[in-house]
Amino acid sequence: MLTAASPPKFFIFAVAAVTIFGVGGSVAGQAIPDAENGRYVLSPVADGVIRLDTRTGAVSNCADNGTGWACYTVPDERAALDDEIGRLQAENEKLKTQLAEREPTVPGKIDEPLPKSDSLKKPEPDVADGARKIEIPLPSDRDMDRMMSVLEQAWRRLVDMANRMQKDVSGGI
Repeated sequence: MLTAASPPKFFIFAVAAVTIFGVGGSVAGQAIPDAENGRYVLSPVADGVIRLDTRTGAVSNCADNGTGWACYTVPDERAALDDEIGRLQAENEKLKTQLAEREPTVPGKIDEPLPKSDSLKKPEPDVADGARKIEIPLPSDRDMDRMMSVLEQAWRRLVDMANRMQKDVSGGI
């Protein structure tokens, strides 16, 4: 049974023969294309056949235009992209050379970096008798109260969450 999605094999072979040999063309005196060795791959589409040349990667759309079958090369988007990339690279090089030819226009700019200084860095402690004395400031009572309050709230929330989970598991919702 034939369906629209799968044309008969005879049709595909006929289209392949017409595509390869041309309509009414003579095979005598011409080199036979390498269709038998898988050079061309044909795929049926709604209005004809798409032909892929597996050696060159060229894609053609083959259709019956009323006077016979004709194949037209599908525009290669990759070639257009390669051309655009080449144009942009050339333009980039041109702009780089123009920029290199210009003199520095930023006043006061220097080539060497400025020394880094950390305004928050504390001065080195005094070294007395070969040992350093490190002082660690302790938190105030107010800081300790705030910390304890935060820890108590977190602990209460954790216990409440555990109680809810236990009720959910035991079905006591």
